[in-house]
Amino acid sequence: MAAAVVAVVGGGQLARMMTPAATALGLRLRVLVEDAESSAAQVVVDAPVGAANDPAAVDALVSGAQVLTFEHEHVPNALLEKLVARGIAVHPGPDALVHAQDKQVMRERLAALGVPCPRWAPVAVAADLDAFLGQNGGSAVVKTVRGGYDGKGVRVVRSSGEAADWLAAAQSGMGVPLIAEEMVPFSRELAVLVARTPSGEVRAWPVVESVQEDGVCAEVIAPAPGLHPETARAAQELAVRVAEGLGVTGVLAVELFEVPGATPDEPPHVLVNELAMRPHNSGHWTIDGAVTSQFEQHLRAVLDLPLGDTSPRAPWTVMVNVLGSTREELTDALGPVARLDPAVKVHLYGKDVRPGRKLGHVNISGDDLDDLRARARAAAALLRGDSLDQKEI
Repeated sequence: MAAAVVAVVGGGQLARMMTPAATALGLRLRVLVEDAESSAAQVVVDAPVGAANDPAAVDALVSGAQVLTFEHEHVPNALLEKLVARGIAVHPGPDALVHAQDKQVMRERLAALGVPCPRWAPVAVAADLDAFLGQNGGSAVVKTVRGGYDGKGVRVVRSSGEAADWLAAAQSGMGVPLIAEEMVPFSRELAVLVARTPSGEVRAWPVVESVQEDGVCAEVIAPAPGLHPETARAAQELAVRVAEGLGVTGVLAVELFEVPGATPDEPPHVLVNELAMRPHNSGHWTIDGAVTSQFEQHLRAVLDLPLGDTSPRAPWTVMVNVLGSTREELTDALGPVARLDPAVKVHLYGKDVRPGRKLGHVNISGDDLDDLRARARAAAALLRGDSLDQKEI
């Protein structure tokens, strides 16, 4: 039999990191990239250039492919619905993907499923936002319902005037509709990744802690340290319920707020913050730290193959993102990083350097969490161009 072709929309680092898993499984990736120098185009042989909203480009992408999947959610649902109507396998399907594309649709559906979420409301005019602020302690998180990620499309406000430009744009039809969410008094952010096949098999990885800086994931600790067993179980069960309730196929990332219990004896509980229906930054640790990485699992899931073991390979794995750098070429740091710590695994995305941009990440696994965090941070610092004591290098 010829190798199965998996068509992927999006040419960023997530599609790039699917490549080793596809190679190991004997699959062919065909990736629709934004330009010929994109992260995925540098490593994928079959990488046509085109836009995710161009029907002709997507039609060419899926020709002869066994399945269409995504490394981002920004694909018009109407286009996907037409593909499904033609009998083309699309995973996750448009009926599921819409919940990762539109935050209001997501909140409405999660509420119908009884999934715990922050208090929220759509806000179309200033009076709506003022009313929400009055009912929720005088502050709120305003979000654009579409297009926001990594801290974009999110604004903390204490008056409607602080969102006046967004409200005016939405009312004029030139902007995106808005929702307001309560400021959750969370103790930390967690994430659960699950994978689900079209035939209904589901597997979850351990719950992880996600450390954010300016709305961007900076570190991930797997598993989340000090997590109450009941909270861990509840978080995984919730993620499975979301995957099944929304009909997700492929990898689903459920980002969570951990909220302290009402009494010291009550375990913390979790609220759903965001969803992503694809491999996710909070799962990069699985490349080196789990028996089956999120990228291999996503490919298995969308092809309806049996899912792999999600067990961790070590007691702890720490992932640290490289966000921006003073180096022109991050590869210049490979020698210093290897001399500093041969156990660190470096993953670079082939991107041009810009301040704050996700350029790569490092993973390290072992038994001593504090030691691992220090070592991962030191390696990421070298990649960012920070100076370390030469004795450490």
